[in-house]
Amino acid sequence: MNRNALGSERRNVAALICAALALALSNGSARADAAQPYGQVATLPDPYHELETKYLFGFTEGADIGAEGEQSVEFETTTTFGRRGGSYGAVEQEIEYEGVPSQFFGFELSAHGFGDSLRNVDGIANASGVNFMGLSTELRYLVIGRGPESPFGLTLVAEPEWDRIDSDGRPAVDLSTTFRAIVDTELVPNRVYGAINLTYAPDYAQSPGQPWQESSTWGASAAVAARVAPKVTLGGEAEVFGAYDSFGFQSFQGEALYLGPTLQIQFTGKIMLAAAWSSEVAGHANGERYGLDLTNFPQQRGNLKLEFEF
Repeated sequence: MNRNALGSERRNVAALICAALALALSNGSARADAAQPYGQVATLPDPYHELETKYLFGFTEGADIGAEGEQSVEFETTTTFGRRGGSYGAVEQEIEYEGVPSQFFGFELSAHGFGDSLRNVDGIANASGVNFMGLSTELRYLVIGRGPESPFGLTLVAEPEWDRIDSDGRPAVDLSTTFRAIVDTELVPNRVYGAINLTYAPDYAQSPGQPWQESSTWGASAAVAARVAPKVTLGGEAEVFGAYDSFGFQSFQGEALYLGPTLQIQFTGKIMLAAAWSSEVAGHANGERYGLDLTNFPQQRGNLKLEFEF
């Protein structure tokens, strides 16, 4: 055999070895399968595996509650900026423990910290500082699980909360509960997802020396998220809210429409990061002629979640 032929053989052998190593190291390695017909090429698994939707849509939630037995610790940061006049900025930090004791029920236990900086905002006294805010729990019940028998998932959520300061950082006793109905679906299997949330949040609060006050917020949101890579999902959401000085639809105070982008990165099967930013693009407050409601709602909202499952 001449040198050219020998070199060609070596290159062919090297190529075969590299191909074999690549197959052996891949998730779909060429293991022998007794049930596989002789000569059939093994297919590699789809990297776009099934994805949990709970934190896929930003402020809008997905219907999934997690697998039975899952536990996790989450760090959630929510920021708000911009009110009528002056300078307004606030950040709420939550530390959450989440458990899923059954395939139909999940819960969260949370502690909240709050920091704000307010200067010359209309109707709000100047303030700044960092405080322990309060405690909350979230109870999630999976009514319909998304799967082969149902293209839609449905989850009902109740989130009672006790706060010792209000959303402007002022001392108060604030008792509230957020009720949420969540529907989601896969628009394209394992690729594109959609969700709708309906929310109702009654609030009963008392400032020092003042009588108890009733209020509520009604809301609806819709979101779409698409996987641009196996571990990266981008999307967008729209939210609309109405504020009332009652538990019902009496005493309308204002309304706001928000739009914004969303991002989720699933670093590993145990570590997840989700982010969202939302801007008020339309709205009005009762008795005002401005194009936005910055009396009852902030102009900008941001949310960041970091989850560690164990």
